[in-house]
Amino acid sequence: MIIKKAFWLFAVVVLVLILFLPGYAKLKHLKDKNRDLEARIRKLNIENSLLSQELKRLENDPLYQEKVARDKLGIVRKGEIPVRIFPEEKR
Repeated sequence: MIIKKAFWLFAVVVLVLILFLPGYAKLKHLKDKNRDLEARIRKLNIENSLLSQELKRLENDPLYQEKVARDKLGIVRKGEIPVRIFPEEKR
C-alpha cells in the first residue's frame, strides 16, 4: 500500500514537472530578454542625451560649428590652402 502511494506521489510530481517546466523555462528566457532590453534602453537613453547636448551646442555655439565643419566636412575659409598629410607607406 505504501509503495502504491509513493508511486502515485511520484507520478503526480513528474506530471507537474512535465506541465510546468516548459512554462518556467519560457518565463526565465523572457525575463533574461527583458533585462537585456532594459539595459539597451538605458544605453540608448544615454546616447540620446549626449546627442541632444551636441545638437544644442551645434545650434548655439558658432565656434563649435566651425570646428565641426572643418574637422568632419573638410571646409576651409576663403584664402586658406588645405593641406593633407598622408602616412608613409610601409614597404
